[in-house]
Amino acid sequence: MAQQKLYAGAKLRETRTRLGLTQRAFAEKLGVSLPYLNQMENNNRPVSTGVVLALAQEFGFDVTELSTGDAERLVTDMREAFVDPVFADGAPPLADLRLAASNAPALARSFLELHRAYRQTNERLASMDEAFDREDRPTRASPWEEVRDFFHYCDNYIDSVDRAAENFARANGDTRDVAALATEALAKHAITVRYAADDLRRYDPDTGRLTISSRASRSTQTFQLLHQLALVTQSQLLDATLDLARFHSEESRQIARIGLANYFAGAALMPYTDFLEAAKETRHDLEMLSEQFGASIEQVAHRLSTLQRPGAKGIPFFFVRVDQAGTITKRHSSTRLQFARYGGACPLWNVHQAFERPGHFLRQLAETPDGVRYLSIARDVAKSGGSFHAPVRRYAIGLGCEVTHASEMVYADDLDVTKPAAFEPIGISCRICERRNCHQRSVPPLERRLTIDPDKRGTLPYQIE
Repeated sequence: MAQQKLYAGAKLRETRTRLGLTQRAFAEKLGVSLPYLNQMENNNRPVSTGVVLALAQEFGFDVTELSTGDAERLVTDMREAFVDPVFADGAPPLADLRLAASNAPALARSFLELHRAYRQTNERLASMDEAFDREDRPTRASPWEEVRDFFHYCDNYIDSVDRAAENFARANGDTRDVAALATEALAKHAITVRYAADDLRRYDPDTGRLTISSRASRSTQTFQLLHQLALVTQSQLLDATLDLARFHSEESRQIARIGLANYFAGAALMPYTDFLEAAKETRHDLEMLSEQFGASIEQVAHRLSTLQRPGAKGIPFFFVRVDQAGTITKRHSSTRLQFARYGGACPLWNVHQAFERPGHFLRQLAETPDGVRYLSIARDVAKSGGSFHAPVRRYAIGLGCEVTHASEMVYADDLDVTKPAAFEPIGISCRICERRNCHQRSVPPLERRLTIDPDKRGTLPYQIE
């Protein structure tokens, strides 16, 4: 497989600006000519190996930041947008989309915002959702989507919140009783904690009483304690982060506040440095990490997907959670694999099979249409309500990385990652998948023409040109 060239003009310009250097001075530091630097900054040339080494040696630059997933996320999102029938002439060439994502990311995001507004307006009109009486209804992303995109484009890593949580956990010395530490910290703010068969978490600011469900698992109880601790003790930090995000509505801001408090809780339960070291030692064994940090399997998998601290990055993972209908309820990717913004995940992906084998880790070697190969693990998770009559919520989680990291994963043991036939073909979404003969295709790809022969029927009732 040919090595993919690295185009990172926007990141180079950002680095040079941050250092306060002119193009000429920056070129001298990197050991290249001024015209050559100009071509790299405008993505007319890929970043050379010599420049990558110079960035690391001269400036201590974390070169993994050059291959940030932002451009790939934008390209994937634009490809999905352009298959909308409103673009009758189809999508621009992939090379053009990559140039737009690299050279003009703000323009690309504005295009996606415009398309999303069009899509939502079109859906409102189609469903007659008070289209004539509610002209003041905003056509921006829903608050939930806006917050999801905020974390998506932050690479699911919020440095200030992550470090604050780690500092809090380190105050506990070498012990792991973070719950006791959180209870003591809350007590300093005149908040008492009690456990009862009540809501998962309920806080009464008038009485200073925090009630945690006695029916919840220990890991969930600890997580909820840390969540409330973040809201009480880290309010200024959370507000500063929210101010920088510039959300369009108060609803978005409040949803994001919950998300940031959850982030703090996970980062305090599994402090970055200790957790990264443990992940390497256990070769990312989710069960061992769960036992060591007193966290659930889902919490561990989600935390692994956030280990993107500059200068101390873990394996780039993708993480996803789906319900039994195949709807994606959580998604994040630090890899080149980017999830579809609309619809469910590819049915050939092993995350859907996890419901069929509860309690087991399923392993899959998979290859996407762009030729990138992945190791994916999937597991069902059940969240009990704590009593016979309480409903049980069932999900499946998927965690994976590019196969180049397979040797660092315990789940790759005894798998032959050198054998091309071992990799199953998967896609992103049927709407944009390029595979012609997929037996699980649900809808035709919108960017391809179809041939329909009434006298011939294969796996599909049409042929994809």
